[in-house]
Amino acid sequence: MNLPLWKPSFISQYINEDRCHLNGLAMVEGEAKYVTASSQSDVVDGWRDRRKNGGIVIDVESNDIIVTGLSMPHSPRWYRDKLWLLNSGRGELGYVDLDTGKFEAITFCPGYVRGLAFWQNWAIVGLSKPRGGDNTFSGLELDELLVAKDAEPRCGMMVIDLTTGAIVHWLRFEGIVTELYDVQVIPQVQKPMALGFQTDEIAQLITLEL
Repeated sequence: MNLPLWKPSFISQYINEDRCHLNGLAMVEGEAKYVTASSQSDVVDGWRDRRKNGGIVIDVESNDIIVTGLSMPHSPRWYRDKLWLLNSGRGELGYVDLDTGKFEAITFCPGYVRGLAFWQNWAIVGLSKPRGGDNTFSGLELDELLVAKDAEPRCGMMVIDLTTGAIVHWLRFEGIVTELYDVQVIPQVQKPMALGFQTDEIAQLITLEL
């Protein structure tokens, strides 16, 4: 049995209808503090009609909406005393000015940004391509910004200098991989690898501490 602990103030009931598309959580000192949602809709699947500028950030403790006007925000993170997030519908990495309630973009990335991690003075951002035949990623300002910059959307990762906003490294994924949902930094790991669930590797791999 699940025990609900919190919901946005504008949601009238607990029900599996994906009304506002709440999709991200930022922890501060071990406590849930900020969440992102694509809208303030209180009807089934209502967020899809508010993808361009209905995105919000909610303070979990007070239940106040502290930022509005975002486009499908994702991946809120508290880092170095700042609330960072991705304004995905515009391909932007930035932070929230908690005094003014405004989102300050520092970098544009050529793709649908989703997944954010930090290492020292760098942010690592995941990028996805639009889904074929799916309207979730289409019709956003990201489309117009890519055309204005004569660029194609890509899947991959970008490493961004937090001081200057410059993209200092990048990695592109080609082939069947077109979307990333998150990125993480694994410190002090020399030879990372990904093991699939449909091969024998995951059952046979043995690691020894040297």
